[in-house]
Amino acid sequence: MLLALLVALLGAGGPGFVPEARAATLTEVTGFGTNPGNLRMFRYVPDGLPAGRPLVVAMHGCTQSAAAYDAETGWTKWADQWGFALLLPQQQSANNLNSCFNWFESGDIGRGAGEALSVKQMTDRMKSDLGSDAARVYATGLSAGAAMTNVMLASYPDVFAAGAPVAGLPYACATSVIAAYSCMNPGTNLSPSAWGDKVRAAYPGYGGPWPTVSVWQGTTDTTVVPANLTETVEQWTAVHGTDATADATGTVAGYPHAVYRDGAGRDVVETYSLTGMGHGQPVDPGTGPEQCGTAGAYILDVGLCASYRIGLFWDLDGAGSPGPGPDPEPGPGTAVLPSLAADDGYVKASATGAGPAVGTLEGSLGVAVGRGADGLHNRALFSFDTSSLPDGARVKRAFVTVTRASGAGDPWAAGNRLVVDLRTGCFGATCATAADDWSAPASAAEAAEIGAFTSGTKASTAFTAVNPAGITQARLRLASAPASTAYVFLRPGAGATLTVEWE
Repeated sequence: MLLALLVALLGAGGPGFVPEARAATLTEVTGFGTNPGNLRMFRYVPDGLPAGRPLVVAMHGCTQSAAAYDAETGWTKWADQWGFALLLPQQQSANNLNSCFNWFESGDIGRGAGEALSVKQMTDRMKSDLGSDAARVYATGLSAGAAMTNVMLASYPDVFAAGAPVAGLPYACATSVIAAYSCMNPGTNLSPSAWGDKVRAAYPGYGGPWPTVSVWQGTTDTTVVPANLTETVEQWTAVHGTDATADATGTVAGYPHAVYRDGAGRDVVETYSLTGMGHGQPVDPGTGPEQCGTAGAYILDVGLCASYRIGLFWDLDGAGSPGPGPDPEPGPGTAVLPSLAADDGYVKASATGAGPAVGTLEGSLGVAVGRGADGLHNRALFSFDTSSLPDGARVKRAFVTVTRASGAGDPWAAGNRLVVDLRTGCFGATCATAADDWSAPASAAEAAEIGAFTSGTKASTAFTAVNPAGITQARLRLASAPASTAYVFLRPGAGATLTVEWE
């Protein structure tokens, strides 16, 4: 039964497909963390890719490899054309007889463990090496890779902005081989709330935005049956707090396409039902502007390029999503908001967080981040009034810019990072800086980071966790506690700004 499951999840992808000749190539990366899932890491980076560009994580199916899932599916074409980095995790046969990602093993699908953590560590390595836009990281995959896509979205919603499972299964549909077989065919029927609870349990207490999801399924798929599309939609619409009734429907290349919107009118889930298609990744070989891929085993020529349409849903082309029906959202805009000096400040504590207290030097030196000469550690708080954003605005990108006042030592030494936690509202009991801001939970932890600088201003990487109805707070801290004095003072008030781009 185990072999039947592994083979059924995705048969041979077929070696021997040769990608287009280009200067950039698929390369393996080692040393990306503890790698508890024992996976391999491959990446494709277009020549001259600047920092601040999106990152797509694409996961192959059983018996396939990273090399069998890059150009064949069209992802390298769009990486070159639209300018984003491509990460392709690869399973090893030592972990799974047919090199399937272990989406049905409880030790591999939870936050902070197994294969899920390995993929997250690869993602961190990409962001560190390339300066990828932390607010525009996406996951996709086919079959077992699609099931693993839902694992990453559920376990790391603070890392992935969106995902696209192709012929996949809901998160935590199975935690054993026997249950996995039933999930695939005939499928497992749970209530939307029960499915949603599985996702929420993957990261208890998470209060940030949930990933949006594009779900793809062949209507004649007998390996992962179409019922799984319905269950996946129920899972993610429940997580987004909306129902599983489509708000807009239409066709794309003759195939049914539906969009599900939340209470704010945002497109949070979309589906493509590929009429007459079996188990595989849809492609449309050719050189046209919407064409991609090379047909083969489980890479199916159906006249529609899935990676192209997924890229549009994620706005990788920069033109906005093309969902059917009227767009209720406002036009694009940008706001640059100064920090609220009255609520800015910093909190001091021991390296373990014991004895937090509000720092007293804000008025003369600014707000501190890092380890001070007194041996205590500092976290800075900045508050921004984001209530002026238009009703229904969808944040595309936001970043904090800070101004250095003074400092000592090098807070970024030995690879340390100055990270930004975001709260859509106030961290503590009030918005004014207080001792409880030190350890208060974030809506999005480590949502961005600020690179080293010794004078002037510095912008963070991008994020989307912004509260359009009130206050957005940013907490700046070092990811690791320095062993010796290393801190920076930043100017409060107008010395810090939040730039928000919306559509």
